[in-house]
Amino acid sequence: MPALAAFPKGFFTELVEGRMSLFQWVELAGGLDLDGVELYPRFFASLDRSYVGEVRRALADAGLQMPMLCNSPDFTQPQEADRARETETTRRMIGLTAELGGRYCRVLSGQNRPGLDAKEALGWVIDCLWRLVRDAEAAGIVLVIENHYKDGLWLYPEFAQSHARYLAILDAVDSPWLRVQYDPSNAIVAGEDPYALLERVLPRVATVQASDRYLEGGTIDDLRRLAADARHGYAPFLKHGVIGRGLNDYDRIFATLAGAGWDGWVSIEDGEGGTIDEGLANLRDSAAFLRAKLGRHFGSLRPHPEGRA
Repeated sequence: MPALAAFPKGFFTELVEGRMSLFQWVELAGGLDLDGVELYPRFFASLDRSYVGEVRRALADAGLQMPMLCNSPDFTQPQEADRARETETTRRMIGLTAELGGRYCRVLSGQNRPGLDAKEALGWVIDCLWRLVRDAEAAGIVLVIENHYKDGLWLYPEFAQSHARYLAILDAVDSPWLRVQYDPSNAIVAGEDPYALLERVLPRVATVQASDRYLEGGTIDDLRRLAADARHGYAPFLKHGVIGRGLNDYDRIFATLAGAGWDGWVSIEDGEGGTIDEGLANLRDSAAFLRAKLGRHFGSLRPHPEGRA
């Protein structure tokens, strides 16, 4: 049965800016019904071995794993030296994932910068990923490319936001060390069918990002216009909500995954709220919803984590 982790979307800014420490988040997560936490490189105050060791011990003390690292490489930078730097940084993130006992390291394509030649940029992304799958295999870490909207610290939306580009990358880098992190909400944001995408990538799905989005004061067409203008940040009317209260049909999603015999990690992307307590309450509601749905579609046994149930 799949295991359940969480990415602290609601606490992202506090963690990146150091107003909440990584250790505080791990302690809070230990009080939730989770098997693990998904971490982001900018949550770490240091990548020194001693600090990373402290993080690993804190995770163990909280009874949590770190199954996936939410890495955001940017491979569409026009200068070759900049792409090489992104590739080298991702190699370090593969190593960090392994140090923390994780199994999956997320990758992206890069930013959809104005003026990019789409064919040339696609080639850059494919080349960078082929270079990295060898490192991933050597470390025993699976790279998972997410159908993504926009990293919270990026200026421009995802280059491979459209399913045509996303699938072109997957088809070109046909390796067991590059698999899929599936996020149904991001498919909706892209104006495309999340269930058709799931069917298309089903044999390569490794991890699932369980988010739920709703629109407050805007439409999907408005969102596409904003993305085309490459504005800063997320559109203000695009909201993250408690899982199960938004646009996604998780019965359909989990039924499809269960029917394929999938047994990986689901990571909650939630925690929004006016206060930390509200964010934690929303995370608890999301976890309860997902536990119930996982139990319905995969059986009543508790998750593997990595010792498969």
